[in-house]
Amino acid sequence: MRRRSFLGLVLAVTAPATALASGSSEPAETKKRAGGASYIVIQTLAATTNKGGGRRGVLTVECGLDVQDAALRARVEQNLPRLRAAYYQTVQTYAAGLPPATAPNADFLAQNLQRQTDAIVGKPGAKLLLGAILVN
Repeated sequence: MRRRSFLGLVLAVTAPATALASGSSEPAETKKRAGGASYIVIQTLAATTNKGGGRRGVLTVECGLDVQDAALRARVEQNLPRLRAAYYQTVQTYAAGLPPATAPNADFLAQNLQRQTDAIVGKPGAKLLLGAILVN
């Protein structure tokens, strides 16, 4: 019985201290974004692929856009839904034609995704950056 009271007291005392320690004193606006101010994160793209023996697999692509020009960055952010749809369609088409037990060609995929970026944005300046390409 004393053990339960002691544990309850310890939790009651340490919970506010851990909440204060994990909180940040600076506002969210001043925190540095991952990749810098010119980097726009694209959500992870996933598509199904065929593995050996008739099994299904998943091709996952992580990417982002580096846009130095502020006006072009605003235009890219407005077109993010269209860009994501075009990227997903490109990755899905590529994954469907990927032979079993073959590593994906990162150069070919990056070239196609960059072509989609330039077509949707309308002018060059948005550089596509690939993070990781996984086949599971």
